[in-house]
Amino acid sequence: MTSAPSDRASRSAAGVRAALPGAFPGWIVARALVGLAILISRWVIDRGVDDPLARGTSAQGLLAWDGSFYADLAQHGYAQLPRAALRFFPLTPLLGRAIGWTGLGPRIGVVVVANVAALIAGALLWALVRREGFGDGAARRAAWFLALMPSAFVLVFGYAEAVFLALAIGIFLAARDRRWWLVAALGVFAGLSRPGGFIVAVPIAIEAARALHATRPRELVARVAAVVAPFAGTGLFLWWVSDRFGDAFLPFRIQTRSNLKGSFANPLTSIEHAVRGLAHGHIGTGLHVPWMIVAATLTVLAFRKLPASYGWFTLATLASAVTSSNLDSFERYALGAFPLVIVVAMLTHDRRIERSLLVLSGAAMTGYTVLALTHAYVP
Repeated sequence: MTSAPSDRASRSAAGVRAALPGAFPGWIVARALVGLAILISRWVIDRGVDDPLARGTSAQGLLAWDGSFYADLAQHGYAQLPRAALRFFPLTPLLGRAIGWTGLGPRIGVVVVANVAALIAGALLWALVRREGFGDGAARRAAWFLALMPSAFVLVFGYAEAVFLALAIGIFLAARDRRWWLVAALGVFAGLSRPGGFIVAVPIAIEAARALHATRPRELVARVAAVVAPFAGTGLFLWWVSDRFGDAFLPFRIQTRSNLKGSFANPLTSIEHAVRGLAHGHIGTGLHVPWMIVAATLTVLAFRKLPASYGWFTLATLASAVTSSNLDSFERYALGAFPLVIVVAMLTHDRRIERSLLVLSGAAMTGYTVLALTHAYVP
């Protein structure tokens, strides 16, 4: 006998509340490591780095790189910024502006939003791993690894990744419990969170298709709404862009410029370019190669060890990253494929392996943060 929706909702809410204290230690350590990296980057800059870009990036701190765009959008809106700002979707700036009304200001608000969302994402992941039956140990490890993945410093910066992760994990948790209207609501926000936010429609569709023959008409409507919702969220922003700027697809046209993410490309060509960069000592490009190998291996394991929706979401997320002519930020995009973190948590049940990997991952995250803040790596 299946549980009533209200019972499932109560259990899920209780599970998330219980998971917050468990997600907190990793969250705190990640912020301490990023703070250390900021100090290191400024020490490096002060010891004779003449590159003005590196100096400017280091000075921006938690609002470096894309964070400055989100902060500017929260403070000024799209109309007062260059058209390039349209590639940044509006949810995080709007939330930052709302937090800014408390007196903190919209720029600090963006950082607060990202960091609160990161804590929520860790708690939701803990609850999701528990819901899938993997136990407290795997749930704890998943929350720690999510916080300390090498590219997870962007969850501390004023980026949209933490917001998207919280929404995506929440969607999985709600979809696995068949709470379709909640899935639909979260899906709309996911579509508003980033250019590829609608990708959550892939796992939603897979979960919605389960036992479809036995679905009552009312629930069928809810399932369809859940699948359509991420596209509706993206479409809402594109409709606004069309109304204000005369071209609905301007955010995607800007995003695919050669100096940004680049146009769609044969993934083998993109990977070959990264390998050549590694061979020629181009740090920013070459660093993508080992992570692509790791991500591909973990994706195979995700298909083998997790329900189908997890594997297909991971594959769709990574495919979106490697089919661009520019592989910059690959590690950040891969972080959105959170089932990879669950697989890592499942594979590290030995405490010595877990601790060693967490130390290495935290050290790598610190190093990546320093590289990003000294303008040697594109996050």
